[in-house]
Amino acid sequence: MRFFIELSYDGKQYHGWQYQPNAISVQEIFEHSLSTLLKSPINVFGAGRTDAGVHAKQMFAHFDYSVAFDKKILIFKLNSFLPNDISIQNIYQVKTEAHARFDALSRTYRYIITRKKDVFNYHGSYYLKHNLDVQRMNQAAKILLDYKNFKSFSRSNTDVKTYNCNIMEAEWHEVQNQLVFKIKADRFLRNMVRAIVGTLLAIGSGKLTINEFHDIIKSKDRKMAASSAPAHGLYLSQIQYDKNIFI
Repeated sequence: MRFFIELSYDGKQYHGWQYQPNAISVQEIFEHSLSTLLKSPINVFGAGRTDAGVHAKQMFAHFDYSVAFDKKILIFKLNSFLPNDISIQNIYQVKTEAHARFDALSRTYRYIITRKKDVFNYHGSYYLKHNLDVQRMNQAAKILLDYKNFKSFSRSNTDVKTYNCNIMEAEWHEVQNQLVFKIKADRFLRNMVRAIVGTLLAIGSGKLTINEFHDIIKSKDRKMAASSAPAHGLYLSQIQYDKNIFI
């Protein structure tokens, strides 16, 4: 039987979701916990990878297990066993061919910028003192929907078959003292969201123009884009699937 498990985590202490040879990852901690409680070696496959320090309000992963279990009891045991910065939200039985990564229809990220110093959310948002032209940043964000190849915002030497992504939404919203960037796409390249945010911030601060943003995307050269925004302001916030894969 195959199961999807929905979880959240604060990425501050982890070197991303995926296994790393010399660093602690969320996948490693989660897989060890699940294997311990189910008393069987369990391999867990995530819906994607998040960079070191990036958070996830909603992440999905799948695993196979042949013995029936009580979902509520397992969720309770996992949340008791896991560290406080990883939380299990739900477990769903899915069709045996369902895949947490390849069956995802879309992924949504949010990047949070704090305009007023907040000592209680210092590690969960990026504090920026200087003024930003949000209207110009949104004007540039809309341009992303006109392109498919985003190699300019991908980490160098990334082993991927294509740099094409279908961006469905990209917009900044001001909420009280926060500036939130929401971006939704079918897939994302490594470091892509943080590179886009960093470049849009350069536009908002007047360091880059809208025309230069077009040139950056067309160049397919990471060196043309601005520096990546810090990881601690980024959240994987939603992953969508076709409801027909759930049993």
